[in-house]
Amino acid sequence: MADDGEFAGAGNGQTNGAGAGAGANGEAEEAIAQLFDDYQAGFNDYDIDRICDCFALPTIIWQHEKGHVFNDDEELIENIEALLQALEKEGVSHSDFHVVSSHVSGSVALVTLDWSQETADGEAVFEFTCHYQLIQDGADWVIACIVNE
Repeated sequence: MADDGEFAGAGNGQTNGAGAGAGANGEAEEAIAQLFDDYQAGFNDYDIDRICDCFALPTIIWQHEKGHVFNDDEELIENIEALLQALEKEGVSHSDFHVVSSHVSGSVALVTLDWSQETADGEAVFEFTCHYQLIQDGADWVIACIVNE
């Protein structure tokens, strides 16, 4: 992933930077880019199922200095419903991300994104950084752990 939110090609497990070539991990990078596009679309559409489909189970989410393990769809859906209700209450209509860094090594990836969640008139409501640990599940990449700053 490049710093513009798209993959630039880490290749051979190297950390990405702007202008990197396609590299050996090009397919992984494309699949990971699609994962985050789906994740973002899920938030923009308030689509719980689409967001849930982005996760491995069990999954861990660290926020507010506490870790939470979600063992099944029911637990994860409950958490996402609460999050979407909070976003709706704050008038968030659009979420966007900027790739800070990414690293792909075999069937594991680490990705850091800066997020901005805005109202319909473009006013930022929330701005934060999330670190994602991804795993490859067959041909798909899924989120195994999130650490929110």
